[in-house]
Amino acid sequence: MMSDRPVFQEGDEVVLAEGTYQGTPGTFLRLRNDATWADITERDGSVRSHPLAWLAHTVTTIPALGN
Repeated sequence: MMSDRPVFQEGDEVVLAEGTYQGTPGTFLRLRNDATWADITERDGSVRSHPLAWLAHTVTTIPALGN
């Protein structure tokens, strides 16, 4: 059975899509022993744990070239 939950790998750029610190960018490190939680490295270098359900992959946009 396939899960609708995104799959994260170490080094993936993520953002907190839900929760108190919504919008906080970071880098996925690992799942915790409780696999519903994950560690991310935030931009200031701190490692914090958040519910996995709150994470989303960062969408990278490429600016359009103007004429």
